[in-house]
Amino acid sequence: MIGAAINLVRGVRVGFVLAREGALAFADPSELPAHLRLALRIGRSFERPGLGDGAGRLSAALTRLGPSYVKFGQFLATRPDIVGMAAAADLEKLQDRVPPFPQATAVRVVEAAFGKPIGSLFVSFSEPIAAASIAQVHKAVVQDADGTQRTLAVKVMRPGVRDGFKRDLEVMRFMAGVVHALSPQAERLRPREVVEILARSVLMEMDFRLEAAAASELAQNTAGDEDFRVPRPEWELTARDVLSSEWIDGIKLHGPAAIIAAGHDPRAVGRAVIQSFLRQAIRDGFFHADMHQGNLFVDAQGRLVAVDFGIMGRLGSNERRFLAEILLGFITRDYRRVAKVHFEAGYVPAHHSVDDFAQAIRAIGEPIHQRRADEISMAKVLTLLFDITALFDMSTRTELVMLQKTMVVVEGVARSLDPQLDMWTTAEPVVRSWIAHNLGPIGRFQSGAEALRVVSDVVADIPDLAQRLRRVLVRLDEAGTGDAKRLERFARNERLRAVWSTLALWGIAIGALTLAFRGF
Repeated sequence: MIGAAINLVRGVRVGFVLAREGALAFADPSELPAHLRLALRIGRSFERPGLGDGAGRLSAALTRLGPSYVKFGQFLATRPDIVGMAAAADLEKLQDRVPPFPQATAVRVVEAAFGKPIGSLFVSFSEPIAAASIAQVHKAVVQDADGTQRTLAVKVMRPGVRDGFKRDLEVMRFMAGVVHALSPQAERLRPREVVEILARSVLMEMDFRLEAAAASELAQNTAGDEDFRVPRPEWELTARDVLSSEWIDGIKLHGPAAIIAAGHDPRAVGRAVIQSFLRQAIRDGFFHADMHQGNLFVDAQGRLVAVDFGIMGRLGSNERRFLAEILLGFITRDYRRVAKVHFEAGYVPAHHSVDDFAQAIRAIGEPIHQRRADEISMAKVLTLLFDITALFDMSTRTELVMLQKTMVVVEGVARSLDPQLDMWTTAEPVVRSWIAHNLGPIGRFQSGAEALRVVSDVVADIPDLAQRLRRVLVRLDEAGTGDAKRLERFARNERLRAVWSTLALWGIAIGALTLAFRGF
């Protein structure tokens, strides 16, 4: 009870700051029930005078509330389905920049993490070169056993940041529950789930070993990509509060001029941005979800290099197929196929009509085919698609919205390097390659082989299950239950059923293989 009262007081403070900074201006009263419209009017009466047209209101309020809310705002920038496009655009400007903490404090964190003096770990350890709410980065030099010196980027956790985030997350959970109670229709947007996703994301970011693991996984997935690479983590100099990785000497993607001056083709880099992201999302199901200009470099060989792996996205096989087939459907104008993919994935309830949904999708797709390719925004098409799905009771798919928002950012980066970039032509090779491999003959064969493996695993488990059942019968008999014979008959029947189940499973496996080979 006391905890709820404390969270209520803290929640009231958050609401007051949002109201005072004019952030409530983003709320559309026409979409609110009467009691919330009244609350909105009362809240807006607290706005400071002279706020102008409202640009930067939400980001200013979150900055005033502190680092946890800055991080929450950055997360909400990936969720225009919740805050709206105008608020999401405002939150994209939110800068996670705070003053650095003292060098001596950073040294203490590093020494505590490894139990050694800083001088025995690094040849040199610079003053902080960048600082954010969670950590700051130092440039360091390490010497290998053979005398070779290498430069590393060392990320150091800000002291006390975990306790602050834990406290603020409890307030956010409380406020999400209040939103649900006051407006049950908001459950389609899953406010409580959004806060839990943020909590998991922050917990991942609070352990730099997990960020190093994300970098390692992404590096392994993209090892064969000639136009993209990931800096190597330095595992021996990485702990929960310290992340060391290869230092990147490269050019940030803030515009084509510096890239041209370094002798690289900005159009090729723009294509690499789009195709690298799509390969990660569609081919690997694991993508960098924060690919803005500050996290992307071009190295001396002209390769795209990504840094900062605190925010990553994952897609399952259904989501990957969903994305690939949607993109290909828009490219080929096969709107009914796009509609069917939504129904097959279970994203749109079955009581709706596929044809009606295809008609709605056509309203999105046809206008794009009447414009030049370089005028078409792939991200805008997906945004409109998600707007349409709301009319057909499609629940918010957090992983897909994160993907869509990342695509907005990626597309913006690519177009800043090549304003004439044809997004659809650039995406088509990646999409077609995945579909050919996964939905063609090879993919069918692999699906059949996977079905056979699952059946084999089940069959292999039958002897163990029979032994367990026998042990149960023996124990019951020894306990003198008097029902051993009845249980033995039951066991015999179960064995017969297991035999028939095994034969049925093998039949399913043979059928799956037959379907797979029909593709050849």
